[in-house]
Amino acid sequence: MKNRLAILLAFAAIGWSSCWSASAADEPLAGRILLKTPGNPATAYDLHASTHDPELLQAACKLPVVIRRETVTEGSETRLTLTLTASQRIYYNIEQLYRTSLPHEECLFYMPGFWYHRNLRSPESAPSFHTSDSWQVREDRLSTPLTGIYDERSGDFFTVLRTDSLCEETLACHNYGEVILSGRTSLGFTGFRNVDGHAALVFGFPWSEAPKSYIRKLNLAPQVRSFEMLEKGESRRLTWVIRRGHCDTYSRFVADVWNDSFDRFDPQPLDPPYTPDEAKALLSEYFLQSYVGDYPLKYTSGVELRTDDPASNGVAEVGFVGRVLLNACNALEYGEATHNETLVNNARSIFDSYLRYGFTPGGLIREVVDFKRNRETDVYSIRRQSEGAYALLLYLAYEQEHDRRHPEWEKRVRTLLDRLLQLQNPDGSFPRKFRDNLSVVDASGGSTSSATQPLTMAAAYFHDKRFRQAACRTADYIEQNIIARADYFSSTLDANCEDKEAALYASTAMYYLAMSSHGEERSRYVALCREAAYFTLSWYYLWDVPFARGQMLGDVGFHSRGWGNVSVENNHIDVFIFEFATVLDWLGAECRDERFPRMSAVIRSSMLQLLPTETSHFDIGRAGYYPEVVQHTTWDYGRNGKGFYNDIFAPGWTVASLWQMLSPERVERFFATYSSAGE
Repeated sequence: MKNRLAILLAFAAIGWSSCWSASAADEPLAGRILLKTPGNPATAYDLHASTHDPELLQAACKLPVVIRRETVTEGSETRLTLTLTASQRIYYNIEQLYRTSLPHEECLFYMPGFWYHRNLRSPESAPSFHTSDSWQVREDRLSTPLTGIYDERSGDFFTVLRTDSLCEETLACHNYGEVILSGRTSLGFTGFRNVDGHAALVFGFPWSEAPKSYIRKLNLAPQVRSFEMLEKGESRRLTWVIRRGHCDTYSRFVADVWNDSFDRFDPQPLDPPYTPDEAKALLSEYFLQSYVGDYPLKYTSGVELRTDDPASNGVAEVGFVGRVLLNACNALEYGEATHNETLVNNARSIFDSYLRYGFTPGGLIREVVDFKRNRETDVYSIRRQSEGAYALLLYLAYEQEHDRRHPEWEKRVRTLLDRLLQLQNPDGSFPRKFRDNLSVVDASGGSTSSATQPLTMAAAYFHDKRFRQAACRTADYIEQNIIARADYFSSTLDANCEDKEAALYASTAMYYLAMSSHGEERSRYVALCREAAYFTLSWYYLWDVPFARGQMLGDVGFHSRGWGNVSVENNHIDVFIFEFATVLDWLGAECRDERFPRMSAVIRSSMLQLLPTETSHFDIGRAGYYPEVVQHTTWDYGRNGKGFYNDIFAPGWTVASLWQMLSPERVERFFATYSSAGE
């Protein structure tokens, strides 16, 4: 059995590691087709243009398929169309290679929502240059089915974008070796390759992944190549656009590519399934059902739950995925607005319990407490501490708005922030993880931007210049080390790689600072917010991934447009949005760019699609418990795979994220109320 697998994998390597024909070496565009006979390894045939008809591609021998390649160049773009017509039944995979003159070792690469620079922030067990300098992947891994090559020295770039309607998918029997598909798919592949020291775009159809596939978190798998069947007389038409251009920086390259991709795809908002009020009413079911009052800390249970039966457990988590304090603030506000005493009483009991039992001897928030297993983390994070402080400041502002003051809470929050200020480095950064005595466990500054929000709010709420100065110092660090370097990494706590949340937090941090600034300083923060926003947007899908019959997400009519991929390590989509849709609307007005609010409208209309109710469950066991790990490509978090969720999820943060999206007035109202901003 092992020998058979080794043979299959060796066959799959055809078309990846073998050389292209020398006769085509002077042509930028080269091609090959692999034909497979069931039960036998595929045979690769290099293709060249016919001397009699330059659009007709031929091999050294007669093929059972007619292949025509039309190229039309207008300005900086070349539209490439392949048409295959079978003269007998065939099983095929066709590949195109576009050589550039750019030196591979000088280039950075880009596959939206999956690959940035060389993915060197990611470990060897995830796709990165640590494993290979050449990669090709399935299109549905990417928020836009595109690959870009950017030369740092010259500023020149090339991209290839698939422009077909991508609406079909079929199941594959295996995820390694050579795989004959059971039906029709729309999905091809795209990537980049080192060809004799020069960077090349590689793309083709149907999907193929090499040198490795990525099947679950930190698990690279053997490469895979799929084969589609064409019956005699049947045709398949495939189209791509190759574009060349110039940008001064990688950041401007990413922005240019996103703008161009957005204009081409022109994603439209969905018909929203619910109004904001209707959505909040449904989400509030989570507040009611998840409340746990059996322990010293009262909380909403939102971590490590089962999707089929999300019964509450003993884990109370303040930030990151549990979001206990933010959910309590939301429940209190909503409970009072709807005269729901249960929500109000539960929310107040949560805040009261955290005031009494929720802090460490050193004044930090107790981040993760597992009462049933009798264990608690003793390593703390700037992200969870900041998210907890942020929720508490929202709570204090809401209470003060209703003429209720909480001096004990104000003292707790000031003590917490004073402790955190002791961790701030001279360059403005905060360590990622530390202990209660403030000894540093992880010095990485990638999560610094999560601290900007509560510091900016605290400066306004307490009229304290120290917090304002600390927030401005974080901005200096973020600008110099993250935004200027286009290096958005390690903001999430369950991965250490390139990720969406790092870009989102950086953009949102600058939004908060702009809200509390004036004049040139404000203009600076607007510009930084915009630059980071493009990287955030690059993670959000501009198109709808197709699903096969039997894959739940496809069966319920799910659309992926507007949803964001998570990170290189965690290759699934989710609803992490919080204030970012509001940031996009604000940027649209500030920068007079209609694309931002148009994308915000897509996000807002799309992210409520899977809201479980009593009648529409979407494979979730309780109403209001919004799903988390939405597996849209051939990757799983441990269970179920494409078209389904993982069996364990954390609805605490998904509910909090959507609630924030549905409350767009919060930030501006906060800073309008505390307008002095600590000056």
